[in-house]
Amino acid sequence: MNIVSEEVNIDQINRIFQAQKANQFAIANAPLKERKSKLKALLNALENTFRQELRDAMMADFKKPKADVDLSEIFPVTSEIKHAISHLGKWTAKQAADTPLAFFGSTSYIKYEPKGVCLIIAPWNFPVNLLLSPLVSAIAGGNTAILKPSEFTPHTSAVLAKLIKSVFNENEIALIEGGIETSSALLELPFNHIFFTGAPSIGKIVMKAAAKNLASVTLELGGKSPTIVDETASISTAAKRIVWGKFHNSGQICIAPDYVLVHESKKDELIEAMKKTLAVFYGSDAQSSESYGHIVNQKHAERVNDYIQDSVSKGAKVVFGGKSDTAKSFIEPTIVSEVPADSALMQNEIFGPVLPIISYKNLDEAIDKVNLGEKPLALYIYSKSEKNIEKIMNNTRAGNSCINNNDLHYFNPNLPFGGSNNSGIGKAHGIFGFQEFTNARGVYRQHLPSTLELLMPPYNSLKERLIELVVKFF
Repeated sequence: MNIVSEEVNIDQINRIFQAQKANQFAIANAPLKERKSKLKALLNALENTFRQELRDAMMADFKKPKADVDLSEIFPVTSEIKHAISHLGKWTAKQAADTPLAFFGSTSYIKYEPKGVCLIIAPWNFPVNLLLSPLVSAIAGGNTAILKPSEFTPHTSAVLAKLIKSVFNENEIALIEGGIETSSALLELPFNHIFFTGAPSIGKIVMKAAAKNLASVTLELGGKSPTIVDETASISTAAKRIVWGKFHNSGQICIAPDYVLVHESKKDELIEAMKKTLAVFYGSDAQSSESYGHIVNQKHAERVNDYIQDSVSKGAKVVFGGKSDTAKSFIEPTIVSEVPADSALMQNEIFGPVLPIISYKNLDEAIDKVNLGEKPLALYIYSKSEKNIEKIMNNTRAGNSCINNNDLHYFNPNLPFGGSNNSGIGKAHGIFGFQEFTNARGVYRQHLPSTLELLMPPYNSLKERLIELVVKFF
């Protein structure tokens, strides 16, 4: 990868930021068709021009299968683009607002205006999707933006740099490669909005930096997303869907089921069904499977492997998988049972292909275990009991949920996507992403003489009486 030095990067950052700042109103005030034209150009670049290069780059970075690239990297962005193009006219139109009778002779409306110069910082686990999906919202909102991809996926970042340069002028959209120093330099600048996807620990740093300039933030973070499987659930269905949601992308997914709470009467059946599903998905040797990727680097592979070893040392049992080749950044799909609460697997977001299975006796016990932790990014429920579903939904908190499925809420552009507190601030996708990158500017317009002028100073007994009537009846 061709990364300029950090010193050059700082100069480059400042130059591009100032260029985008100077250009922001030209971008904001351009005809709506120009926003659509940019989105269509980005769509073509993803679907056609750079599609194979991106596939090759992600295979080089962490052996992501071509089908996974198309399904989880390309499709979410192209779907987001098409959705935005279809709805952009409605989103950007003036939104009428009611005006109280006391303000007779006036009208009110909401104008969604661009926030201005934006920063988008993306992680490595979905380097295309999580960089370009928020960019779609930024463009739809009429903003300029600087993009910072992860240094952990250098081949993909290099292709993305070519893609962005081929579609946009740098005074509207620019991509800057680099490491931690580059991110720190970017965060020093007075952006109007920052969109960050990553770990909660880094999200706190981003929010602190944004506070210096009172920049608004969207923080898409993570956490330990639980899955509850009750005694009424279809176990075969649950097993297949959970296994896909967990082990896709080698478990490196912020919304992946992080652990499963299953009713004790269904635990063994669920584990056996998961074993069979894993054998169907990835065969007897996942390391040689063309459908299974690797961990992004050796450091993260060692981290996940250490989690497994720590949990086993504290009494957990590996009931499937467990093999690793950390030198090659490989961790086998692994299911672990009887996992102690104080083990690394239960204290940390796993972000790898390891699934703890924990049994519970009654639903209150499962709910209590969920509520012991921070609010998760997602919570999943497998049940045929509406009573149980309602009880879980009403007595837990999470950014999003799926019922009798997992992960798929992310792909629906009509749903807000995001966390709550520790798992995130703000929402993404569709109109919700558009609103993150825009300011809802309330506008009040006077047409006729204002009756409230009768209540202005100097005050007298008549005006005081009129004010009393206004307070009472309006």
